[in-house]
Amino acid sequence: MSPLNFTHILTQAVDELSESESYKGLFHQHKDGEPLPSAKALCDVIELARSILFPGYYGNSTVNSRTINYHIGVNIEKIFDLLCEQILAGLCFKSDEDCTACMEPRREEAANLAAEFISRLPHLRRLLAMDVEAAYNGDPAAESFGEVIFCYPAIKAISNYRIAHELLTLGVPLIPRIITEMAHSETGIDIHPAAKIGSHFTIDHGTGVVIGATSVIGNHVKLYQGVTLGAKSFPLDNNGKPIKGIPRHPILEDNVIVYSNATILGRITVGRDATVGGNIWVTEDVPKGARIVQTKAKK
Repeated sequence: MSPLNFTHILTQAVDELSESESYKGLFHQHKDGEPLPSAKALCDVIELARSILFPGYYGNSTVNSRTINYHIGVNIEKIFDLLCEQILAGLCFKSDEDCTACMEPRREEAANLAAEFISRLPHLRRLLAMDVEAAYNGDPAAESFGEVIFCYPAIKAISNYRIAHELLTLGVPLIPRIITEMAHSETGIDIHPAAKIGSHFTIDHGTGVVIGATSVIGNHVKLYQGVTLGAKSFPLDNNGKPIKGIPRHPILEDNVIVYSNATILGRITVGRDATVGGNIWVTEDVPKGARIVQTKAKK
């Protein structure tokens, strides 16, 4: 094929891809002066948050009790600056208005949200300390809290989730979902930031776990790999489109254990102290203290 023919093919592709109908719903029209969310900046935010929440395990490993105040102070300043810009980008991305016309009020809003998030970091550390404890106590192979923090993918996924959940609770758009999807890519654990999860939460092994947006999980709950807390169906509106925002995922009460590859669907309740065995589908309420397992086929 001659270079002339190549030119024709390339030109035709450009023309077709530039047709407005071809990118309808797929095109974000950026306005000059508006910040865009940055995956790299959010990776830095997560690394800084982990170094603050788990000092000595992430970030500067030479931190000690004499220098911890300095190191945390430096990292708090860094994360505040990064978060201000990323929250601002999320606010602008969501808005249908021209952000450049009201940039200063939005920048002030972003700074207030970033400061409020930072004020919640001590609470997040307390929660994550309980999650680390649950992972350690629930795994005979774990030899120390340090091993759990360094090595267990569940701690990375849960820390991302707890950070994202706080941001979502504050009303930050888009950024929380990016943060949990970063953990999804890193660990194979998919936790929607809108899910509500109590203390002492742990996921053993973790790969393939999916926790939907309206899931509610109590305290001292343990999941194994491949567990899905999903929706059974999607009610449709008059136009045949799924109705968003309605509770459609399971509720797991305190002290529930769900073993590997179990699929729990719909707005059902798994009662306190119940156990759900592996490789089964659950679409109805499970009573408190019940043990649901596969039934053996009769010979």
